[in-house]
Formats: sequence, structure tokens, C-alpha cells
Amino acid sequence: MTDPQLALTMLGLFIFLVFLGFPIAFTLMAMGIGFGYYAYFDADRMWRSFNRLDELAGTWDSFSLWLDGFFNNRIFDLFINQTYTVMSNEVLTAVPLFLFMGYVVERANIVDRLFTTLNIASKNVPGSLGVAALITCALFATATGIVGAVVTLMGLLALPAMLKARYDTSFAAGIICAGGTLGILIPPSIMLIVYAAASGTSIVRLYAGALLPGFLLVGLYLVYVVGRSILQPSAAPKPTAEEVPDVPALRLIVMIVTSFLPLAVLILSVLGSILFGLATPTEAAAIGALGGLLLAVSYRALTFQRLRESVYLTVRTTAMVCWLFVGSYTFSSVFSYLGGETVISEFVRGLDLSPLEFLLLAQLIIFLLGWPLEWSEIIIIFVPIFLPLLDMFGIDPLFFGILVALNLQTSFLTPPMAMSAYYLKGIAPPEVKLTQIFAGIMPFLFMVFLSMAVVYIFPQIVYYLPNAFYGN
Repeated sequence: MTDPQLALTMLGLFIFLVFLGFPIAFTLMAMGIGFGYYAYFDADRMWRSFNRLDELAGTWDSFSLWLDGFFNNRIFDLFINQTYTVMSNEVLTAVPLFLFMGYVVERANIVDRLFTTLNIASKNVPGSLGVAALITCALFATATGIVGAVVTLMGLLALPAMLKARYDTSFAAGIICAGGTLGILIPPSIMLIVYAAASGTSIVRLYAGALLPGFLLVGLYLVYVVGRSILQPSAAPKPTAEEVPDVPALRLIVMIVTSFLPLAVLILSVLGSILFGLATPTEAAAIGALGGLLLAVSYRALTFQRLRESVYLTVRTTAMVCWLFVGSYTFSSVFSYLGGETVISEFVRGLDLSPLEFLLLAQLIIFLLGWPLEWSEIIIIFVPIFLPLLDMFGIDPLFFGILVALNLQTSFLTPPMAMSAYYLKGIAPPEVKLTQIFAGIMPFLFMVFLSMAVVYIFPQIVYYLPNAFYGN
């Protein structure tokens, strides 16, 4: 078996083991070290230690020499270097800080106040409860970037309210599932940080490039919610005075100031400091983490138990991301050394694809990978396979990254592995069926594909803000 064939075997075996349910990060590390041991095997290097075994037979020194000989392989040097590279990556330092901000905000009881305020403020808008739920999801998802947390919390808060208001079950479920995924696209997005670290793209340009596509997708969602509420009033009945009471204008302003404004200021402070060059992403994330703590204190929601939970969840999620990077870097280095990257590049070049056809093929593969895999695994493991091919087709990694971020919305929304649907089903009333949730998701899934088409046709949606802030 040639080295390129071994590389493809390595990739195929990894995919097989993932489908069997093996932990992805440690599977990557094990396969990278296992195949790398063969790839970097150097008999002369190993036998330098073994040559002295005869004269030291039966002593502890012989055992240590045997271990030294066995581990005298460059794959272990590579593994250590890749681990250090991840630990010293300044971009990834922002991940735990943004996560901590999100987990603290999640536990500060801000969302229920925000949802109540938006529901009252939008009572005269068709589908007001759905509009309030979607905007709350978008703001909360932006602050946390944690899909499961947003869908679960909004499912507990908004779904019972919409069902009580006689909303169509599928319609209500679709709003929450779609709104809950927006945090992986709209900055400050953890996914964009991970993509920046994997691709070497500027995170500040990615953040600027993702803003308008993110607003575009939220706008399409809102158009669908309001439009369906007008065309099909039975799906979203107008609230009665008992359900949403009239509130004096002065009191409504106070409610907005105490619920909506603090979270909006926190998000804008973090984003503004990054986009205007006032702080690096890591410094802005630190501002966000501190702001989240102050917000929780001001709402008298910061307890030792909640703080401990936030720290624990932050450490756990950060460890997962970092170990995925270590495993992916080791795996991809061995894969490239064996010639796997060259085989894929020559195969794609042989297909004689146009840039559009390549983009469609790449996005289709990412879409399909979204069924069994999380976004972090797709970004860290599989997207780097496409990155070396972008130059061949004249595609900007920034533009490609925004399309991927839009596409990954579908990984949470596409049956049969739509994770947002399962998050919602886990906390929904028993009468809400999974098939109803899937049915409600479908129109929002169409909106994601529509947004991708619009972004491709009008690429200035991506480039306008990066060019305006930082030049071409």
C-alpha cells in the first residue's frame, strides 16, 4: 500500500470510527499518532537506544532505554509541538472568555425579562409573540453562542407562552429552533473564532463580514414570521388584553432600559471594541466576561452555585475545543505527510469544476456532515481539507467562511439529526411531537438556503463592512 493510499485509509477509518460513536478528539489523536508512527518511522533513530540494551540487560536502565527507543519517533515531537501551538494560540484565548460571558448571562435571569418586554412592545405587530421570541433568541444567542442553551431556555420560556396563546405548534417550535442557532453566525461567535484559528483568517474581518449576512438571515426569519401571521392568522392569533396588557409608555421605557438595554450595551461594547480596533478579540472577550458578571450582580442573580456552574461549563467546553484542535492538527499533519492532501487536490483538479461548482460541492459536503457531527468538529477537522483548494478556484477564505457559517445553521435544523429539534423536544410538553417540530423547522431551513444564495449573488454583503473598516 502506497503512502497516499494509507492516508485515504486513515481518513476512511476515522469516519467509520466516528459513526461507531468513538470520542472524536481522542480518536483523531490516536489515529494521528498510530499512522504517524509508521509515517515517521526511522529505524536508525530507534536503534541508537537499542544498541546499548545488551550491556545493560536486566537493569532499570535497560527498561528506560527500551522505552526511549520505542518512543524515539518524530510523531511524538509533532504531537507535543501541536499541543503547544494550540496552547499559545492568541485567537483561541478568546474562546473561554466568550463562553464564560455566555454562561453567566444565561444564568442571570435576563432572558425572561427581555422576552416579556419585547412581547409587550411588539403587541400590535402580526405574530407579536413569535417576533418577540425570535428577537430574544437572536440577542440571547449572540450573547452566548451556545445553541443548546438558547433553545432549551427559550423552549422553557417562550414555547408554553405561544402554545397558551393558541399558536400553531409547528410554527412556534420552528421559531425557537431557528432563532436558537443564530449565535454560531452573528458575532461575537465562537464558531468564527474557531474558523479563524483553523484557517488563519483575520477574526476582526470575519466578525465584520458576518454582521450583514447575520442581519439578513434574521430579517428573512422575521419576514416569514410576520408574513405567515398575516396570511394565516390562525397560526399566530392576536393577543388579547388579558394575555398582553396595555402598559403606559413611561413604564414600557423603564422596562426596556432595565431588560433590553443592558444586554444590548454589553454586546455592542464587545463588538464595537473589536470592529473599531479599540481592543483585540481576546481583550474584548475579557470585557464581555467582566460585563456579564456585572450584569448578573446588578440583577442580583449571581450566586456561588451559578458562578461555579459557569466556570465548570466554560472549562469543559474549552477543553473539548482545544483537544479537538490538538487532535486535528496531529491528524492533518500526518495525513498531508502521507500525501492525502495532494490526492484530494489532484482529484478535485481533475473534476474540472468551476468556482461555483466547487462551492456547491463543498457546501453540500459540509451540509451532509452536519447530520452526524457538531459544528466544532466540522470546522476543525473537515473545513481545513477545503482550505488549500480555495486558491485553486480563486475563492477568498473570508467569503468561504461566511458561507460555511450560514451553512452550519442547517446542521442544527436538518432532520433526522436536527439537534435543535431534540433540544426542544427534551423540554417541550408531551403533546408536542418531534414530527411537528421538524415540520416547523422546514420553512426556516429554506430561509437559510435563500440567504446563502443571496450572499453568493451579492458578495458585497460580506465585503462591505470589512472593506469600510479595514480597507481592501
